Amino acid sequence: MQYIDNIIFLILLVAGFWLFAKSLQKIYRNIRLGREINRNNRKGERWETMARVAMGQSKMTKRPVAGILHLFVYVGFIIINIELIEIIVDGIFGTHRFLATIIGNTLYGYFTATLEILALLVVIGVVLFFIRRNFYGVKRLTMKELFGWPKEDANWILIIEFALMMAFFTMNASDFILQTRGFDHFARIGSFPISEITFVPFFEVFSFDNGFLFGIERAAWWFHFVGILFFMNYLYYSKHLHIILAFPSTWYANLEKKGKFNNLDSVTQEIKLMMDPNADPYAAPAAGDAEAPSKFGAEDVFDLNQVQLLNAYSCTECGRCTAVCPANITGKKLSPRLILMKTRDRLEEVGRNIDKNGKFEDDGKKLLNDYITKEELWACTTCNACTEACPVLLDPLSIIFDMRRFLVMEQSAAPQELNLMMANVENNAAPWQYNQADRLNWAND
Repeated sequence: MQYIDNIIFLILLVAGFWLFAKSLQKIYRNIRLGREINRNNRKGERWETMARVAMGQSKMTKRPVAGILHLFVYVGFIIINIELIEIIVDGIFGTHRFLATIIGNTLYGYFTATLEILALLVVIGVVLFFIRRNFYGVKRLTMKELFGWPKEDANWILIIEFALMMAFFTMNASDFILQTRGFDHFARIGSFPISEITFVPFFEVFSFDNGFLFGIERAAWWFHFVGILFFMNYLYYSKHLHIILAFPSTWYANLEKKGKFNNLDSVTQEIKLMMDPNADPYAAPAAGDAEAPSKFGAEDVFDLNQVQLLNAYSCTECGRCTAVCPANITGKKLSPRLILMKTRDRLEEVGRNIDKNGKFEDDGKKLLNDYITKEELWACTTCNACTEACPVLLDPLSIIFDMRRFLVMEQSAAPQELNLMMANVENNAAPWQYNQADRLNWAND
């Protein structure tokens, strides 16, 4: 019976990481539903971009206040959970603060003091973010598209992070008092500057006995451990999945100049075939030639590429893209953030369909029309403001463009103004409706 705590700990640890691995496997499967795309070129530049943007938070600082607060939460929360290593070892083997035996008491004191300061910065960050999101009235954080689960999700994450930090301080404060009293195996190790100032005086006011303090320390320790496992598995259902996916998203980001549209290989091959008088239009494609896709452009998530689907999962829902979108600012229905959110919602629906049936069974729905409307797509000015504003280099414009491509090339459903322009280009080699012989008349004066 003396090892029952260790056994329970090990069971929870294995179950928590197993569930997390299952969630990641499901996300990976869903992303793989998209078309393959080769983004393995310029690897040095990609590693540099990921380090600078995802790890270094370089684009967050364009809004300094929010950027600094986010840096507090991001760096603090990640580094504090280095302590998870110590918790795992202590939980499995029944030790107490085993890192002190590895790095020595002096260095361990600096380590724990650093963790306490970072934990305080996390608390300050999440409290200010909670106030800012719920009471300050930032427009991009109070838009209709965030009503319901998106807003609740953001608040729950802040509450969870706050609760974990409180458990961290409670554990350290009770541990410190037990150390000073020479209780059992609580040797004098570690430094806890924040807990000594805040929580220790509170406990001492009530003169808790050693047994009660030991119970508090153990309860806080278990809460911190189970809370981390819960947070880790909650990520699958949350926009905070970007904590993990921001790294591959920035690595696979489009490094071409903004606004440079890609050509379809199948269309290029078709044109080459049409222009070659010796070509056999009925011959099978040669090795290496692009085969014609089932459709041009994107009607559903299967038609998007895998990086676009990864982008949908990586969206932080911060709304910086929507805040700078000229179409949205002028009252049109387009919201680049909502394009990514709807793509993720459709992808999740497809995933549930596969889970239920073993493979995808046609559900009569498409990303186009059922989730994203033509009005939203044609409201876009393709100015790239959204891609420039995104703090993790997501590209909602590419989804908009591919869905437009489907409307034009598959359904001939472009607005009348565009149809007129394309007819003029075809007939007059210019967007305007006049004879080719008159194209240079503008230069006569």
